[in-house]
Amino acid sequence: MSNRAERVAGSAANEQIPLQPASWDIWDKKYRLKRKDGEAVDADMAGTYDRVARALADVEPEENRQYWHERFVWALQNGAIPAGRIVSNAGAREHKPATSTINCTVSGTVYDSMDEILASVHEAGLTLKAGCGIGYEFSTLRPKGAFVAGAGASTSGPLSFMDIFDAMCRTISSAGGRRGAQMATFDITHPDVADFIRAKREDGRLRQFNLSCLITEPFMEAVKSDMDWELLFPANKYELEDPTMEIVYRPWPVENGYKTNDKGEVACRVWKRLPARRLWDVIMSSTYDYAEPGFILIDKVNEMNNNWYCEEIRATNPCGEQPLPPYGACLLGSVNLAKFVKDPFTDHAEFDWERYREVVWVFTRMLDNVVELHGLPLGKQAEEIERKRRHGMGFLGLGSTICMLNMRYGDSASVAFTERVAREMALTGWECGVELAKEKGPAPILTEDVILNATHFAKRPELKQAGHEPGDAVPARTLMTRYSRYLKQFPAELLDAIEEHGCRFTHHSSIAPTGTISLSMGNNVSNGIEPSFAHKYSRNIIREGKKSKEKVDVFSFELLAYRELVNPHGDPYATEEADRLPETFVDAGSIPPTAHVDIQAAAQKWVDSSISKTINVPTEFPYDAFKEIYLYAYDKGLKGCTTFRFNPEAFQGVLVKEEDLANTTYRFQLEDGSTLEVKGNEEVHYDGETHTAANLFDALKEGYYGKY
Repeated sequence: MSNRAERVAGSAANEQIPLQPASWDIWDKKYRLKRKDGEAVDADMAGTYDRVARALADVEPEENRQYWHERFVWALQNGAIPAGRIVSNAGAREHKPATSTINCTVSGTVYDSMDEILASVHEAGLTLKAGCGIGYEFSTLRPKGAFVAGAGASTSGPLSFMDIFDAMCRTISSAGGRRGAQMATFDITHPDVADFIRAKREDGRLRQFNLSCLITEPFMEAVKSDMDWELLFPANKYELEDPTMEIVYRPWPVENGYKTNDKGEVACRVWKRLPARRLWDVIMSSTYDYAEPGFILIDKVNEMNNNWYCEEIRATNPCGEQPLPPYGACLLGSVNLAKFVKDPFTDHAEFDWERYREVVWVFTRMLDNVVELHGLPLGKQAEEIERKRRHGMGFLGLGSTICMLNMRYGDSASVAFTERVAREMALTGWECGVELAKEKGPAPILTEDVILNATHFAKRPELKQAGHEPGDAVPARTLMTRYSRYLKQFPAELLDAIEEHGCRFTHHSSIAPTGTISLSMGNNVSNGIEPSFAHKYSRNIIREGKKSKEKVDVFSFELLAYRELVNPHGDPYATEEADRLPETFVDAGSIPPTAHVDIQAAAQKWVDSSISKTINVPTEFPYDAFKEIYLYAYDKGLKGCTTFRFNPEAFQGVLVKEEDLANTTYRFQLEDGSTLEVKGNEEVHYDGETHTAANLFDALKEGYYGKY
């Protein structure tokens, strides 16, 4: 056993709080391996851990497999939780041979031709069938009304083609009982951007997509300065020949087939000018009412990308925590921070930093081994993940942990704690990556030389100052370590080691939403970087064979822990408020929006990919104050920002509070023409089943009733 392992081998996890019924149910339905006849392969959760650990240890040389199997089981018992695709599919090849262990992918570029669009639909279908989520950029497609020479007619625009992808995803159920997940990104300069922003106002449209705008620094500065904004698209040959057309040269994600200048900028037709603030208000009003589109600061994403010298990122995975290049793929995993709290809720509560670092060290090796088991369906996806070996380790249970350590989510102590958690994960992970590179070899891309060109010098002017010239061959590991905006904060000795030996991967960290793994294997610790949504609430889940979603009551881990350790009073799942909870028991809706942003900014400093985070605001939150959240996030340098405001007229969320349902009246038109009015939490018997009124209303309105 290694010295590192000996130091913490005897450490036991905190006293376990019994799993609540919803946690067992989610594990059984989503992550427990079963045969085709429904018979369980995993006898219990320990069996799931053993299966996953065995599959990942089998990647090691035969003489080391038993040792690493034991270490991987230890890590899983002590808070390492691989993402859902890994837990569901690792070691399951005999039963599910066509599935993948990868959560996140991005499509190849969707080029502006019918053949290319339909080829992308085909590739996406194969990706979703394997169980992976997928993201696309659709602003590469020409705007509605643009002339198509081959068809002799005008195009219907990007959104009509997005409908095809939406229908395809709805048809293909992702593997492992998971519905297909997609992200569509769209450039803020595209002439159809307002239609994209408003798309989900139409009932049932694009419901298999999350939507996000690609926001740039020039646009944000135009908003702040109240300037005009150009909407444009690459000009075709007829527009270039028309003297009445206004043509400007601008950077564009696709150059092939378009006229360019010596800077690589594309000749674009200006379709329209409008005040930037008017477009800003379109985004803000839609986000206020419908929680979409998301807000990706794509300049910041590319500036902070470790692979800045070989990638231009334009899309993300469905939840936004993984910005990826065309055909990019990434596997995920999270560490349950609540496992490391000693003596919770007491005056001497503390975090076990040594055991945390050891779990991160072992978990880094585990996630690296997943690359060998990726099971991706497309050759270009396989090439991307094998060449760069990206993975995204994050954490879950932050809100629960902060509460158990007697801090209040968003206060100065919790912000400092969050930064330290992210920093220790980053430094430990990259130190492990260097050791893995020495043992197994670095990511292949970090063995290559890069020929410098004008784009490199435009992105990093300091190359010129260092004496480099276009045409120079520079090792990729030098470009990463010496010119990365992210890695520059690392200790000099670690950067020297990466430059000398390389690293096993190019990206290590990412904070995902972790909804069902938090609930199942974490006993409903708070989701990812979030505080707990509430301490007792309902979760709407898809139940096979049920025609609408099912409402299931769940309790926060910290509430169950408090009732077990501090204030036992019989039934730990009591529905009444039987506790005098400390003021540290906040929830997502009671925290000021700026505090959410502060926590995200503290973590992002040490996260090399991105973070999926949602700022919950009350239904009655003022619109003008809501808009300020996004400006504050921009000023704090975030890569993205997402908000959620409960709006029963627009949609029914996955997580709901009982008081919100009780305060909302839903109206149903019955077959005899009469109207039924019921509260959202009341039960309605309809079509042979019993539904909550809110879920039935949502299923009928959105068109998914009976399609599960």
